[in-house]
Amino acid sequence: MSAEWRIEKHPILSIPEKRKIHFYWNSQKLEASEGEVISSALFANGIHVFGHHAKDGSPQGMFCANGQCAQCTVIANGIPVKSCMTKVEENMIVESVEGIPELPKAVDNFQFSDIKEIETDVLIVGGGPAGLSAALQLGERGINALIVDDKDRLGGKLVLQTHKFFGSIDDCYAGTRGIDIATILKDELQKHPSLKVWLNSIVLYVFSDKKVGVVTNGKNYAIVNPRMVLNAAGARERSLVFPGNTLPGIYGAGAFQTLVNRDLVKPAKRLLVVGGGNVGLIAAYHALQAGIDVIGLFEALPQCGGYKVHSDKIKRLGVPIYTGHTILSANGKEHVESVTVGKIDNNFRPISGTEKTYECDTALIAVGLSPVNEFFKQAEQAGMNVFAAGDAKEIAEASSAMFNGKIAGLEIARVLGKEDKPVPKEWYEKADLLKSPPGPITEPTDDSSPETGITPVIHCHQQIPCNPCVSVCRQGVIQIPGDSFLERPQVVNNECIGCNRCLFVCPGLAISLVDYREDQENPTVSLAYEVYNYEYKKGDLVPLTDYEGDRLQEAIVIDTAIGKASRKTQIIKVRVPKDIAKQVAGFRIQKNEITLPEDGIKLDTISDDAIVCRCERITAGEIRKLIRMGIRDLNQIKAITRAGMGACGGKTCENLILQMFKEEEVDLEEVTLNTMRPVFVEAPLGVFSSIF
Repeated sequence: MSAEWRIEKHPILSIPEKRKIHFYWNSQKLEASEGEVISSALFANGIHVFGHHAKDGSPQGMFCANGQCAQCTVIANGIPVKSCMTKVEENMIVESVEGIPELPKAVDNFQFSDIKEIETDVLIVGGGPAGLSAALQLGERGINALIVDDKDRLGGKLVLQTHKFFGSIDDCYAGTRGIDIATILKDELQKHPSLKVWLNSIVLYVFSDKKVGVVTNGKNYAIVNPRMVLNAAGARERSLVFPGNTLPGIYGAGAFQTLVNRDLVKPAKRLLVVGGGNVGLIAAYHALQAGIDVIGLFEALPQCGGYKVHSDKIKRLGVPIYTGHTILSANGKEHVESVTVGKIDNNFRPISGTEKTYECDTALIAVGLSPVNEFFKQAEQAGMNVFAAGDAKEIAEASSAMFNGKIAGLEIARVLGKEDKPVPKEWYEKADLLKSPPGPITEPTDDSSPETGITPVIHCHQQIPCNPCVSVCRQGVIQIPGDSFLERPQVVNNECIGCNRCLFVCPGLAISLVDYREDQENPTVSLAYEVYNYEYKKGDLVPLTDYEGDRLQEAIVIDTAIGKASRKTQIIKVRVPKDIAKQVAGFRIQKNEITLPEDGIKLDTISDDAIVCRCERITAGEIRKLIRMGIRDLNQIKAITRAGMGACGGKTCENLILQMFKEEEVDLEEVTLNTMRPVFVEAPLGVFSSIF
C-alpha cells in the first residue's frame, strides 16, 4: 500500500491503527485496511479507474461515494457491487467492470424463505442530524422507532465534518465539530430502549400497501410496517454538464469529504473546486487539512453563496477565489489531467478568449444539493402519515437540520397521542433563524478600541446565525446587539483576560487577540490555526494577511500553543507593529505558484458531446435535439435515448435534463417528470428469495 495515498497526519482527526488485510484487484495482490470500503482500498493503492463503459469504452470511477450513482461499480467475488458501499474482505477477488458484466452463476435447488416483517410506530429513513434529533424526541416519550441508515455508523454528513458548527451552543452545539456532534447524538440515542437502529440498511421502496422494503448488509430483506414514516434521508449532490464531466477525478465535494475525512484516503494531489457555497468552501479547507494543494475555487455568481468567513478563511491560507467563472472542460484520457475554466457573462454563457487551463488531477463539483425526497412522495401517495426533516425537506445547514428534526419528532409524538403540548412557537422561529442565508456584508470600520491590555478583533463582516463567541466569553467582552444572533458580534469593553476561548470556539476562525501589555508599539497577535500539518514553529517566518487574504508583511512566530481546552485549534503568536496589529487575521500556507494556470492553452466551450446521463452515456446533443423537437416528457426522452434508465434510476441526470429545458427557455411547468417505480435502489434478485 502506497503511503502517498493515505492520510497519515491530520490536524483534527486521529489516525487509528487498523489491521491490514489483502485482496486482489485484477489478479494483483493489494493491501487494505480492515473495515474500509472497496473504493477507498483502491484509492489507497493509487487506483482510480474501476472499469470502462460498455457503450464507448470511457473510463469509470468514483463520483458520489454515497451509493446514489453506480459509476464506481466493480465485480467482487463474481457479483457487481457499488464499491463505495461494499466493504473489502480478506482475499476478496475484485475485478474491474469492462463492458457489461456477466451474470453470476445460477443457484440450484433453493427454496423461498418467509420474509421477516417488523412492526414499529415510526420508521426513520436516515440516521443523520435530522433523523437522530427526531429520534431523541420520540425516545424521550417511549415511542418505538426504527432508524434505518445505509452507512456503517450513525451521523450522516456529521461524520465528514471536521469543522466547528455555526448557530448557537444551546440549540445545535455551535463551536463543536461535526464529527463530535455525531458521537454526542449517538450516545444520547443509546439511552432510549424504544429506539432501534439498522445500519448498512437501504430502503428499497415504499409500497402502495403502506409497507416498506429494507435490505440490510446487501442480503437480508425485511418488510417494515410503520404507523408513520419520517424521511430524513438527506440530499444528493448536483452535477454539471461539460466535456470530461465523467472522467475519474471529477467528484462531488461530499464524495471528496467522505474519502478524506471518513476513510483517511488522499484522492488527489492537486485539485480545484467548482462552486462557492458552504460545501465547496469547506471542501477546499478540508483539502488543505489533508495536505492537498488547492489551485483555486471558481464560482459562477458575482459573489460566493457561502458564509464570508469560510471564503475569507481559505483566501488567507492562499486559495484564490474567482467569481463569475465556471468550468468549461476536464481534460484527459483515463483520468483528469487538467481543467479548463473561463469567465461567463450575465447570462452564464462563456466569454471567448478568457479560457485558462490548470494542471490538476481532480475537480470537486459543489454546485448544490437536491433533497432525497422519493421516500416522502411514495409514502404520501400510499396514504401514509409521513413527515420530512433535514435536507430531505429543505436544503440548509446541519445545525438547521438538527433543529427541524427535533420539531418533526415532537410533531410525530403529538399525532401518535404521546404529547399533549404543541410545538413551542419559539422552536419554529429558531429553526427559521438557523436556516437563514448569509446576510449583507459590512465593510470593516476604523477600530477605535483602546490600544492597551488585550483586545479581541472580530473579522466577521456578515450577518450569519452564529453566537458561540458570545456564549464562551466570561468577561462579557464580546456581545451581539439586539435579540437576534444574526447580528455581528462586537467588542464592548476592554476587560479581556486573554483566555483564548473565543479563538478556540469560533467556527470561522475569525477572531484574533491583540496583546499590548509587553510592548505597546509592537503588540503580540494571537491567531487560530487548524492546518498545522503545514507546520509553523517558533522562529519561523510567516506571511501575514488581512481578513480577506491580502498580504500585509512577514513576521516571526514567537510562540505556538495547543491545550486541552483548544478543541484541537492551535494558537500562533506573532509580534507586529501596532499600525497593522488589528488588521492581521491569518497567514499564507500555499505558495502563489501552486495556483498559476498553464500558458497558451485554449479550448472550445461546451459541446453537444458532453455527457448528461453517465449511466447510459447519453450526450447533451441527443437530449437537446429532442427538446427542440417539442418533447416535454422525461419518460419519452428516457424511452428514446435511455437517459435515466441506468443503474442510478435518473438520480444524477434528471436535474441536468431539467436544467437543459431551462436553457432552452422551456417553462418547467410544461415538463412531465419521470414516473417513479419500484425500486429506488438496485438490489440482487436473490435478496427477495433469501438465497444469500
